[in-house]
Amino acid sequence: MIGLKDTLSFIKNYPMFLGAHTGEIAALITTVFWTITALSFETASKRIGSFHLNLLRLALAMVLLSAFSWVRRDMPFPTDADQHNWIWLSVSGIIGFVIGDYCLFHAFVLIGARVAMLIMTLAPVIAAVTSRYFLGDSMSSMSVMGMLITMSGISLVIFVRIPTKNADDSHSAVIRLSHPVKGLVLAFIAAAGQGVGLVLSKYGMAGYDPFASAQIRVMTGFLGFALLFTLLNRWKELPSSLHDRKAMAWLSVGSVFGPFLGVSFSLMAVQHTSPGIAQTIMSLVPVFIIPPSIFITGRFPKIREMVGALLAVAGVSLFFL
Repeated sequence: MIGLKDTLSFIKNYPMFLGAHTGEIAALITTVFWTITALSFETASKRIGSFHLNLLRLALAMVLLSAFSWVRRDMPFPTDADQHNWIWLSVSGIIGFVIGDYCLFHAFVLIGARVAMLIMTLAPVIAAVTSRYFLGDSMSSMSVMGMLITMSGISLVIFVRIPTKNADDSHSAVIRLSHPVKGLVLAFIAAAGQGVGLVLSKYGMAGYDPFASAQIRVMTGFLGFALLFTLLNRWKELPSSLHDRKAMAWLSVGSVFGPFLGVSFSLMAVQHTSPGIAQTIMSLVPVFIIPPSIFITGRFPKIREMVGALLAVAGVSLFFL
């Protein structure tokens, strides 16, 4: 039976348990965590709204990261971070959490989650390009092929074929993106925020602890949303959200696996592998979410969704060769 001593040992020495592919495995773990987060936050946001959800999830994540850091590093706050860490991780937090997430949730309203998540698959490309010019990273031809295959699989899962009637009364199926330009632009900004934010996180971390780095990003993100709440005069609406026990329960689950564990493991991933590779693996959430969705909704995936999942998994496997 695993005891407290074993748990604390893992907390203090987690990288050695992940083996040679620490970055890739951490990215896969992040994907699982973010799948749980997506399902949890979807339920919570329908009850209290995404704007309140963002502030509260970051507040809870700050508490969790502080407690974790206290146990693991004997310090509740990242007081050992240098100026380089604080500046670049803070910038990353603003770009990723505040700008990226703010635009993403607005895109959900304007164009729907399916199309927004499709555009979010551009994040790995943006991360890879940014990393090449900002960090000087390079990607092998096998990794590039794996990234393209994975993105193809994800796109196949997210795209929807819409039947149409032609002028000669014949029928065909086409892919349409008849959505407001504003929504598409917001989704692109969200993808850019995620991709660029991840690269800046790697640059800001250098050799610093990934969990403490996540703590800095979350603190900055919380302060950013707190400023938005003040500017938009939304604080008076917050008590009603706090009284929704069901929403708070789902928000708690999502916060543990999202801004706490998910973000921390994502930073661990980019610390040990290329941001483009890490971001590609973490973009598998739309594929990973299929099995739990079947359990929750009872709806089985279509053929194209199964093919897309197989392509995505095949692409990920190339990163380990």
